[in-house]
Amino acid sequence: MVIKNVSLDIVCGITSKLPDTNRPEVAFAGKSNVGKSSLINGLMNRKSLARTSAQPGKTQTINFYNINEAMYLVDLPGYGYAKVSQSEKEKWGKMIERYLHTSKNLKAVFLLIDIRHDPSANDKMMYDWILNNGYEPIIIATKLDKLKRSQIQKNIKAIKEGLKLSKDGIIIPFSAETKQGRDEIWALIDELTGLAATEEA
Repeated sequence: MVIKNVSLDIVCGITSKLPDTNRPEVAFAGKSNVGKSSLINGLMNRKSLARTSAQPGKTQTINFYNINEAMYLVDLPGYGYAKVSQSEKEKWGKMIERYLHTSKNLKAVFLLIDIRHDPSANDKMMYDWILNNGYEPIIIATKLDKLKRSQIQKNIKAIKEGLKLSKDGIIIPFSAETKQGRDEIWALIDELTGLAATEEA
């Protein structure tokens, strides 16, 4: 994917009506401090379109980023560390569920897991929940640059086992610092959205 233009087109809060964008969408879910904004900025070749913050849980809305007028990257609210009330978290959960159930254009859900740690109870819950909503999450193992090369395969195996990933389950290691993994993620997005065929045509 050659990024020509990017814009934050649509922001949906808890009470917002979810849009029918008429374009393929891929969604990103992950714990509040897993580096989701950094990943999305890295994919879009932008420094700060998705707001990164030292205070986890900044994304409290569903944000739709328009890529080349061809597709949307959809940033779902972070879960886990956000310092908000339980009732607020439940509202976010319902909002994400509503999106997963009602989007006519969603082609894939990427779930971000910190490669340095075994999946947390929250990660496992989110993985199972996305499965139960009809999508097999593609795992992006973030913060790759924080690991020694010799640890990578061991930690990927721990994520696979922790989430009980199927044999065909995909894990892509990613570093926001070095951009390693970016091309693999885009190749997969192009394939899943059907944009690879249109770019070749």
